Amino acid sequence: MNKSTLYTLLTLFCWHAVHAQIDKKATKETQALYRNMGKLSEEHILFGHQHATEYGHGWSGDEERSDVKSVTGSHPAVIGIDFSGLSGRPEESIAKTKESLRKNVVDTYNRGGVTTVAWHFSNPASGGGFYWKDSVSKAAMALIKPGGSHHAQYKQILRTVGDFANSVKGKDGTLAPLLFRPYHEFDGDWFWWGKGHTSRQDFIDVWRFTVSYLRDSLNVHNFIYTFSPDNKFNSEAEFLERYPGNDWVDMVGMDNYGDFGRDGKYNLEAGLKKLKIVSDYAKKANKLAAFTETGLESIPNPTWWTETLLKTLQTEKLQLAYVLVWRNDAKSPTHFYAPYPEQVSAGDFVKFYNDPYTLFEKDLKDIYK
Repeated sequence: MNKSTLYTLLTLFCWHAVHAQIDKKATKETQALYRNMGKLSEEHILFGHQHATEYGHGWSGDEERSDVKSVTGSHPAVIGIDFSGLSGRPEESIAKTKESLRKNVVDTYNRGGVTTVAWHFSNPASGGGFYWKDSVSKAAMALIKPGGSHHAQYKQILRTVGDFANSVKGKDGTLAPLLFRPYHEFDGDWFWWGKGHTSRQDFIDVWRFTVSYLRDSLNVHNFIYTFSPDNKFNSEAEFLERYPGNDWVDMVGMDNYGDFGRDGKYNLEAGLKKLKIVSDYAKKANKLAAFTETGLESIPNPTWWTETLLKTLQTEKLQLAYVLVWRNDAKSPTHFYAPYPEQVSAGDFVKFYNDPYTLFEKDLKDIYK
C-alpha cells in the first residue's frame, strides 16, 4: 500500500471515528455519503439546486434536463425535492407524487448525485397549507406531538414518508440516502411550525419524535437529519435556541436570502458571520454543516456567483458540505435562482462551475462508497 493510499484511509478513519451519525443502523451508503461529504467539505463545496431536474425556466418534465446542465454541461451535485405532496391530498394524488419523486431520487442516485428533501408540510390540523394564515391556521405542533389530538394522524403521515424512504432503491438494489430537512426556517413566523406559533419545547418534542419514529419504529436508515433555521440569529446561542440536541441531528445549516441581495440589500459581512457560526458549531459538535438555501431571485447581478456567493464562501475557512439555491419556476418569467442559457449571469456561473472549490454532479466520484 503506497503512502498516499494509507493517508487517505487514515484520514477517512479519523473522520469517521469522530463524526458518527445519530442512526447507528444507517445503511452503508448513507454512512459513506456522510463521511465523504465531511471529507470533501474541508476543501470543497457541493452545489445544489431545488427541483433542478423536475422543471426549469420555461420547461417541465424533460428527461435528463436541468437548467444548470444546460449552462455548464453537468447537473448540480445536490438536487432538492419536496415531500409536500405526501400528505393532505387525495390518495391517488399522493401515489402519483410518490412515483415521480421516486424516479427523480433513483435517477439522481444512479448517476452518483445527492438528494436533499425539504418538507413544505400542509397543516394537518387546519386549512392554510404550509403557510401561516391568521384567520385559518391552527398552532399544530402542540397537536401532533405525543399526547396531542392529531398525533395519530401525524404518525400516519410519517408512515407515508417512511414507506417512500424505503422504496428508493437504485439499480444496484441499495437504498438512496436522503438529506432530510424537516421544519426548516422555523425561526420565522411564515410557516405554521414557526417560532410565533409553537413553544420551544413543543418544537423539540416534535423533532425528537419524528426522528425516533422514522428510525426506530419504521426502520428508515437512509436519512441524514438536517436542522436549518432561517437567518434570524446573531450568536451560537440564538442559532441553538430550538436545537433538539446532538443526539437528534446529523447536519446543521441555515437558509439565508436576506443577506445575499434580496430586495437589492447586501450584507455579506452578516451572511458570513452566520455561516461561520454554523460551520464552527458543526466542527465543535462533530456534525456536518451546509448552506441549506440561498440565492438571488432573477439573478440581475451578472457577477453574483463569483463576487457574492463564491467570495463569501471562501473568505473564512468554512467547512460546508453543500450550498443550495432555490428553484426555477416553469411558468414565472422572474422566479428563478439558477441561470439558464443566455441569462445575464450565465457566463459568471460557468466561472463558478470551473472553480476547483465547487463540485457538481460530474465531479462526484463514488460518494456512496
